[in-house]
Amino acid sequence: MNTPIARARRLQPATRRNAIVWIALMAITIVWWQLTPEDHGSATASGKVLVSAIAALGMIKSRLIIRYFMEIRTAPRWLRFTTDGWIVVLWLGLLGVNLYR
Repeated sequence: MNTPIARARRLQPATRRNAIVWIALMAITIVWWQLTPEDHGSATASGKVLVSAIAALGMIKSRLIIRYFMEIRTAPRWLRFTTDGWIVVLWLGLLGVNLYR
């Protein structure tokens, strides 16, 4: 049989992993889009929770992109830790600025 599942099993492990990460990125994008509030000036408590959820999704998404599509996954440990630290500092900074204002 030539079903999509059978074709997926024939993929190389790296190609299969990239396809799974790409599907996860698309799912995060759809969830992110659904969470975006219609009123762009929402400073209520629920608006802050939404901003926090969107920032968390952004952090996950940027880590997946850097790890799997920029080949940091196979880089030296110091580079993986540095990029992870940069992602955390960047997204927490953005979240702090957004929640503070």
